Amino acid sequence: MNVASFPTIEEAEAAWEHVLGMSAAATLFLTPWWQGVWWRHFGGGAELAVHVVSDGRRAIGVAPLVWADGVLDLLGGTDLFDYRDFIVEQGREEGFCAALLAHLSRREWHTLRLESVRESSPTLRALSSAAESVGMSVEIEPEDVAPVAVLPPTWDEYVSGLSKKDRHELRRKIRRLDGAGEVTRSVCASPEQAPSMMADFLRLHRASSPDKAEFMTAEREAFFMDAAGEAARRGRLRLETVALDGRPVASCLGFDYAGVFLLYNSGYAPEHSRLSVGIVSKALAIRGAIESGDRVFDFLRGSEDYKYRLGGQDSKVYRVLVRR
Repeated sequence: MNVASFPTIEEAEAAWEHVLGMSAAATLFLTPWWQGVWWRHFGGGAELAVHVVSDGRRAIGVAPLVWADGVLDLLGGTDLFDYRDFIVEQGREEGFCAALLAHLSRREWHTLRLESVRESSPTLRALSSAAESVGMSVEIEPEDVAPVAVLPPTWDEYVSGLSKKDRHELRRKIRRLDGAGEVTRSVCASPEQAPSMMADFLRLHRASSPDKAEFMTAEREAFFMDAAGEAARRGRLRLETVALDGRPVASCLGFDYAGVFLLYNSGYAPEHSRLSVGIVSKALAIRGAIESGDRVFDFLRGSEDYKYRLGGQDSKVYRVLVRR
């Protein structure tokens, strides 16, 4: 195996895109454009090295790592990335991890940290095996949950699949909102629409709770705007607004990737909380995902109650620590 290291994402982008299409871990958060947006906003003060492992004929894996104070981290952060991982051709994970660790051993570091690795990722087993074979210690610990709902072909089937209580409550909430005035749902259909719809999203997000208002710093707002714009240009943005009598009252920011709707964040107007506009807007996003042919609705990280009331089932994400 050969390993080449690049100081920029752009230099490794062609190999990265090629391998991503064959990776078992493929998701929007592992695309070079998503990680590139994050690096532009938050990469100051750290050293980036994108390692590309090849078998002599073609690239088989990519590891975008950030170096700081003896710790190697996957590029990104847990506040804005729900999933992270190596990007490796399926079935080649063990050879990739062995080659990467051999290459990394030439530099001084004490900890390799992988956060937000999904429970289905082959990296969990492959990295552990490769590290332990060369005398490194490995710790794998649960980090969070990320509920997902497998979507049936129709909305009626989806609603029927909820528990009796949740089914009754959802139908009641939708009827109550419909009875309060004219309800409209708008979906961002072009990159030109994204800035104004994102402005509504950001306003509703901040209004939702003190925690969300604190989270949405000016730096994160700039990242959200750039990421949404880039996703819109690539046909990946799923930004939706629910309005009551023409006034936006709830918004869902999501992305589409390989038949999966990723619910990234949301917001609603607290003065309309009695109408349950927050959970209804998410239910309408699920209906839209079903109508678009999506197979999975991924609520992403966090154990908020509404995710389970809308049919989410837990999957886990893990933190991996490799120490020399």
